[in-house]
Amino acid sequence: MGDYRRIADRIADDIATGRLKPGERLPPQRAFARRRGIAGSTAGRVYGELVRRGLVVGEVGRGTFVRAAPVPSGRALAEPATTAPVNLELNYPTAPGQSELLSPGLAPLLRPDVLSDALRTAPATGTAPAREAVAALLATPGFRPAPARLLFAGNARQAIAGALASLVRPGGRVGVESLTYPLVKEIAGRLGAVLVPLATDVEGLRPDALAAAHRTAPLSAVYVQPTLHNPTSLTMGSGRRRELADVVRALDLPVVEDRIWSFLAGPDAHGDHTGLDPLAAYAPERTHVVDGLSKRVAPGLTAGFLVVPEGRQEAVAQALRSGGWTAGRFALEASVRWITDGTVDRLVAAKRADAAARQRLVAEHLADFAVRADPRAYYAWWELPAPWRADTFTAAAARRGIAVTPGPAFQVAVARGAAAVPAPGAVDAVRLGLASAPRQELAWALRTLAAVARSAP
Repeated sequence: MGDYRRIADRIADDIATGRLKPGERLPPQRAFARRRGIAGSTAGRVYGELVRRGLVVGEVGRGTFVRAAPVPSGRALAEPATTAPVNLELNYPTAPGQSELLSPGLAPLLRPDVLSDALRTAPATGTAPAREAVAALLATPGFRPAPARLLFAGNARQAIAGALASLVRPGGRVGVESLTYPLVKEIAGRLGAVLVPLATDVEGLRPDALAAAHRTAPLSAVYVQPTLHNPTSLTMGSGRRRELADVVRALDLPVVEDRIWSFLAGPDAHGDHTGLDPLAAYAPERTHVVDGLSKRVAPGLTAGFLVVPEGRQEAVAQALRSGGWTAGRFALEASVRWITDGTVDRLVAAKRADAAARQRLVAEHLADFAVRADPRAYYAWWELPAPWRADTFTAAAARRGIAVTPGPAFQVAVARGAAAVPAPGAVDAVRLGLASAPRQELAWALRTLAAVARSAP
């Protein structure tokens, strides 16, 4: 009886040392038995033991495959850890059964005849099926992009970089909300662009602030997040979007609209679709829409999307090619399958429900504090109680094994000599990314952070 376990131990050693790699197929049981000189029933016990240990998985009609190594749990929840923090900086949502949902769409791509085509390079314009599928994916009640106006990047960040590179020369000024996505600051630095912080209010970017900044010194473009703004989760109403569209049209200003989190903004309980339509629905001739699959699907295999105004396709495509930012054909082929077979819709529904559940944890554990959070968003903006400051609170959280993002990471510096731009709570605030930590760990982290905030620095 013990013989099959010793054979299983040897296979387990091969998996642990990497001689057998995740995804590798084991030989059929009869072939395995012949090679080892054992009975077919013994081979069956070996495979059963490997399945029991969680080292392999059997798939009906396909065979037995080495499983990926399980993700370590990190720590016991009873005590905070310093070596494996609860990371509320990263924000990559996953859905239960996500890998099982995605796997069928990838399987056809692995056939040799299909794979050889999928491994070729793709142009910035992608493929005709990708343009059709993504145009349908990005459609809202008041907006449906023309497939011919779609371009593709490796991810949404590269799509932002490509759009800005096509619009702004070194030294050019780009208007942004006073609190903005930190990577936009990095992109601007690499492009040699100057970010100009613009005042916001409870509805988002103020059109009068945009006009005033442009009068002071002309802007080359505007970058804006009208839907579930990161980090504050504010969403502009349709009235504000119309006002902003009127201003950019009057000033002849191009816009880069970031909608990477907009998939979470479904209609509310009353069926209200406010916030679903992009700014491009109001100013299509000015607006470059950026979106992608990294949050809808997964960060490891994704594509970025760009809907560009009429007549701008070649300029933006050239910027994508020059930066090496075009999408891989394999990612595009997988994306088309996931979109058309309903996988993306199922993942979006699951992630909307997950985000709502995580926001309920925020409401429960941080009810006594000034927290801005849309109940549909995967992040929360916490204006800290005095005398806490972002740096001291971030350090105190880290000592308890919790990583948070300090408010100044989102704040755009004001040029020397320019007037300060109001950004309420920007210094003494932190952003909590709710998506990455398991819910039980998230609840523990929120309770711990609340206790820290109630104590003295």
